[in-house]
Amino acid sequence: MSQTKYYIVAFLICFTCAISAQTSGVEDIEVQKLRIQNTITQSEFDSERGDYFNAKDNLEKALELAISIDDKKSQGIILAKIGKLQFTVNEFDKALASLIKAADIQRELNDSQNLAVTYSIKGVLHAGKKEYKNALEYLNSAKTLFEEEGLEINIPGVTLNQAKIHLKLKDYKTAKSLLEQTIILAKKNNQNDILASALIYSGKALDKLGNNDQGIALANEGLEIAKTNNLTEHINEGYLTLSNIYENDKNYQQAYVNLQRHVKLSDSILNIERVNLSPEKRAEYLETYSAEEIKKLQTKVEEQESDSNLAKITTILSIALITILSLLTLSLYKNNNIRLKSNNMLQEKNDDLIEAMKRAELASKTKANFLSTVTHELRTPLYAVTGLTNMLLEEEPNEKQIPHLKSLKFSGDYLLTFINDILQINKIEANKVELDPVLFNLKTKVENVCSALNNSALDNNVKMHYDYQKNLPETFIGDNLKISQILINLIGNSIKFTKDGDIWVRVYSISNKGDDYTLRFEIEDNGIGISKEKQDNMFESFSQGSIQINRKYGGTGLGLSIVKGLIEILKGKIYLKSELGKGTTFFFEIPLTYAPETVKIEKEDYSKNISKLDISNIKILIVEDNKINQMITKKILNKMNLQCDIVDNGEAAVEKVRENTYNVVLMDIHMPGISGLEATKIIRTFDKELTIFALTAVTLEDKMHEFDEAGFDDIISKPFKQEDFEKKLYEVLATNQNSTASIN
Repeated sequence: MSQTKYYIVAFLICFTCAISAQTSGVEDIEVQKLRIQNTITQSEFDSERGDYFNAKDNLEKALELAISIDDKKSQGIILAKIGKLQFTVNEFDKALASLIKAADIQRELNDSQNLAVTYSIKGVLHAGKKEYKNALEYLNSAKTLFEEEGLEINIPGVTLNQAKIHLKLKDYKTAKSLLEQTIILAKKNNQNDILASALIYSGKALDKLGNNDQGIALANEGLEIAKTNNLTEHINEGYLTLSNIYENDKNYQQAYVNLQRHVKLSDSILNIERVNLSPEKRAEYLETYSAEEIKKLQTKVEEQESDSNLAKITTILSIALITILSLLTLSLYKNNNIRLKSNNMLQEKNDDLIEAMKRAELASKTKANFLSTVTHELRTPLYAVTGLTNMLLEEEPNEKQIPHLKSLKFSGDYLLTFINDILQINKIEANKVELDPVLFNLKTKVENVCSALNNSALDNNVKMHYDYQKNLPETFIGDNLKISQILINLIGNSIKFTKDGDIWVRVYSISNKGDDYTLRFEIEDNGIGISKEKQDNMFESFSQGSIQINRKYGGTGLGLSIVKGLIEILKGKIYLKSELGKGTTFFFEIPLTYAPETVKIEKEDYSKNISKLDISNIKILIVEDNKINQMITKKILNKMNLQCDIVDNGEAAVEKVRENTYNVVLMDIHMPGISGLEATKIIRTFDKELTIFALTAVTLEDKMHEFDEAGFDDIISKPFKQEDFEKKLYEVLATNQNSTASIN
């Protein structure tokens, strides 16, 4: 940085101050904007020479000026620069907050050019946090916006960062392709810093693809450009890259020379960063980098120095093979090979362990992503199946159609149950199932389950018997839904595997202290029974004893696994007693607390409650890309005399909300264009009060933080129970009406 630039900046600042003084205390807006730009320029100079403290101070001053004159565009630009600076000094959380604020402002202004810059910085930040999926999404968005704005000069920086991420992900072919694009554009635009880096990273990619010679050539070319332009960071990266390539090529002499250069330059860079880091990070950075990185590099130098010396010794001894010391040379050579092989074996085992850990982590993420995708893809059409079936049953079909519609409803409910079973297994394994204790009548609950399953029992010519212990209290506090699910699974299994027989359901107490009871539930049948060797595996997922049983009796084999998990959550135990051909008895024990029965509250009809409200001016927006689901949701709302508009993508939803006044927005999540999450974030920049429900088929447990951050008021999971949907809708509309009445 030449002194002339600093004099120019100083002159501009003084000139601005002079103008300011002449305005008699009332500064012109244009003068203020000039002051903002000058302060930003000074910050950039400070940042280039590593003076991050002054750079940050100047940016904060510029932000204050921009806020004082309500210059939104400058606020967005400055916040993005602050975020970039905070990222540079490892203040990741602060950087993310600044970038989110910048993006919100730029979206509000439709400032696509600067929004692309913000997305690009945010992509690099996520890459620094090893959140590579998010990083690539933001970089792709940045690239698209730059292309739309015709800003080709900004694209090489984006493609370079994309390539670096693909190198981290070991996707070397994609990285190589992106780097080739970067090199072409960087040469075209005379961007030597990007060109130098792209050439060096191309060397890395080619080395990984097995082309060491070309990798060395490109890395050297990039290093020379970096030296010519005094690009210290790129020079340092070039030395390290060449060291690694030479090492892979077994040229230990050159590997050692380049690594020494890298260590020496790293130490110099570290000294500068020690001075310029933020006070909060300085101690932490010194400790981790100095203690770990430098030690690791020095260890590598020592190892490669040893290998380099070994190469020299081998050469000397090779020449001396013609002498009488040939036997000694051979002995040394063999010993050395043994040592190298031992080291290589240890290294391979260590690499295998690391790789295994990575595979396990990847498998876990893959499983979660698979479940999320499958859930969404199945729940969306199920919403149509169950919704249409319920509508047809309510529209007085003829008698011949009713059995078919009920069969369709049963099939839809069965498929939904299966999906929920898979998700519940996943939640149980991840310890994400929570208890929901309520006061309930246990005797009535078990009777209702038996009654509901009695038709299925009669189809198999099975007679059910229910025995509830005399003098045992009927009302308890506990999670009655989970108890119902356990009983439905166990009794349903007994019905499935029993024909022309009997099933006994018994409930009795095995101990109690005051109001605390331990109850035993028995489900006994005289069906096909289970062999001794199969009993140990009956509570594992997808286990039904044998393939033949699975084919003959159907089912997924998930029921007993869920039952065991739920009983353990209820702090209980389950046992199995069975003999092949003589029937099976499942009995489980759980603790429950007795409580006297309270006054029963009748179930509210929220659909009728809505009709009692003044809904003449109520307007609802449905955001949904599936045409059938649009029709179903609209019909449900129209049945309650509620009016609605429909759009099929996030961009249209944002525009509709800008142009109209809505009481509620029902927002789908997965849509073409921007997602429901992104659309809601944009709406929240100009409307904080609008009620927005996430009407979605995605798995909720792992996504709750995303819905909260986006600004949703509540979530309605598809396919939903109509009464739950009506309840949430009523609560919002009633609250809004009461608020309006109190204002009037």
